[in-house]
Amino acid sequence: MPIAAAHADGVIRVKSANSFDETLARLKADVQAKGIRFFDNIDQTGLGAAADLKIGRSTLVLFGNPPLGVQFLQANRYAGLDWPVRMLVVEESDGSVWVAWTDFAFIAKRYTIADKDAQLKMASEVAASIAAASTAR
Repeated sequence: MPIAAAHADGVIRVKSANSFDETLARLKADVQAKGIRFFDNIDQTGLGAAADLKIGRSTLVLFGNPPLGVQFLQANRYAGLDWPVRMLVVEESDGSVWVAWTDFAFIAKRYTIADKDAQLKMASEVAASIAAASTAR
């Protein structure tokens, strides 16, 4: 799976072989298929339009597995700023579609979470799996 650094520290992104709408639908479907709790999605493009500010297509999807994620909050309650998990589906000006999320190792460093290596590995693997399912043909 091709993973490229985004234009921000600690952000991983994967280029999609699908349209924006298909990528978003596949991401949500994979979250559901994995039995992960879906919290919400935020249409950032719509928010911009409502404020009379134009941005490219962008939707933020929030989901998570509370029995796993809450362990990070136990390690540092301020990690709640990054949980539940967020994945961003964006369409760039050239028409390419990407799925992006914050690298869990970056989050662990940010909040000095040192004793959750197995949980961080699991979260990383699940996020990569969701990204792969949503971006593959």
